[in-house]
Amino acid sequence: MAEIRAEMVGTVLQVVAEPGAALAAGDTVLVLESMKMELPVVTEGAGTLARLAVRQGDLVQQGDLLGVVE
Repeated sequence: MAEIRAEMVGTVLQVVAEPGAALAAGDTVLVLESMKMELPVVTEGAGTLARLAVRQGDLVQQGDLLGVVE
């Protein structure tokens, strides 16, 4: 199990993968917007997106849980 955490403060601009989706290493799970930049949040390894902890429009802080890949 691998947790995906926010690397910086931002707003969830777009959710790309839904729970249950099969992911390869480097796949985009969601896109954060921070300081007018769009930052893709990607997986480090392959697996299934077991849980998504945020929705589009949510404000996240550095270190917040975004999702879990099993």
